[in-house]
Amino acid sequence: MNFLGFQLRNNLFVAPMAGVTDRPFRQLCKTLGAGVAVSEMVTSNSLLYGSAKTQRRANHDGEVDPISVQIAGADPQMMAQAARHNVDRGAQIVDINMGCPAKKICNVMAGSALMQDEPLVARILEAVVRAVPETPVTLKFRTGWNSENRNAPTIARIAEDCGIRAVAIHGRTRADQYTGCAEYDTIALVKSQIGIPVIANGDITTPQKAKYVLEYTGADGLMIGRAAQGRPWIFREIEHFLKTGAILPPPRVDEIHRVLRGHLAELYAFYGEETGAKVARKHISWYTKGIVGAAHFRFRMNQLLTVAEQLDATDEFFLGQAAANEHLQFAEELAA
Repeated sequence: MNFLGFQLRNNLFVAPMAGVTDRPFRQLCKTLGAGVAVSEMVTSNSLLYGSAKTQRRANHDGEVDPISVQIAGADPQMMAQAARHNVDRGAQIVDINMGCPAKKICNVMAGSALMQDEPLVARILEAVVRAVPETPVTLKFRTGWNSENRNAPTIARIAEDCGIRAVAIHGRTRADQYTGCAEYDTIALVKSQIGIPVIANGDITTPQKAKYVLEYTGADGLMIGRAAQGRPWIFREIEHFLKTGAILPPPRVDEIHRVLRGHLAELYAFYGEETGAKVARKHISWYTKGIVGAAHFRFRMNQLLTVAEQLDATDEFFLGQAAANEHLQFAEELAA
C-alpha cells in the first residue's frame, strides 16, 4: 500500500495508545505485520519537551519507517511548534490527536473535546499544516462529541480543506468512551464525502471483523488498538486473512513465550529495569488474559519487584503450559 508517499507492507495501523504504544510495542507490532505504528501522544507544551516521559515517547531509534508521531493540545501555535519540534527530531508523519476521551485531556479542551469547537479545529489544523509544509499531517478523531452531535463528517471536510492528508476515525463518540459497540455508518459516510484516505478504527478484534469493516465502510485501512494488547500477532492474522481468506492457526505456546520474552527484554532495555518491571506487568497480564490457570499467575506477578523474578515466573508459567498443550487453552467465556 502506498500511503502518503510511503510504501507500506499493508493497510493495517497500530492505534496510538497512551502508556502502550511505546517504541518496543510499535517495533513488535511492525515485526508481526503492522504497516504503520503511531506513537503515543506527545504533549504540545514546550515546557515538558525535556521531561523523561516526553523524550521516551518521542524516541524512535532504530524504528522502521514511517515514523508517525502524535501530538496533543488545544493551542494552535503550541501545536505548530510541537509539530516542528518533532519533525526536527525525525518524525515523518505528524498525527493530531482529537480522539482521546480521557478526562485529563478533555478537561483542557484537547483530544476529542476539540470536536465541540469546529472553528478552533480549523485553526489548529491550519497552523500545524503550515508549520511543517514538507511533512504529511494526519488527524485522528471520533464520530462526534455525543450521540446527538455526530459531527465527524464536518470535521473531516474541515480537515481536507486545511490540507490534512489522511484521517482515522474511531467509531464511538467522546461520550461513549470505550463502552458499547463501535458503529461504522458514520465512518462510511465520511469516506463517501472526502477524497483523502480514511482509516477505520474501533472493535476490530478478529480477521473476519477486519474484512467486514473494510467492506462496510469502504475505508482505505484499519487501525487496531486494544485488540493488539497482549496479542501483537493479530496484524499478521488479519493480513493473511485479507490476502488469502484463510485463518491462520493460533500461535503455539513456545512462540507466545518467545514473543513475550523478547518484548520484556526490549521494555527493560528501554525503560531501565526498575521502571521496565513496572511497565511489564500490564503486558504480561494481557498476554495471559483468558488462559486457563493464569489468574493465580497474574496475582503473583503483581507482587514481584525485580526483572529476574518476573522472568523466572514467566518462564515457569509458559513452560508449564507448553508441557501440557501445544496451543494455549483459553477459558471459553474469554475466548468467545
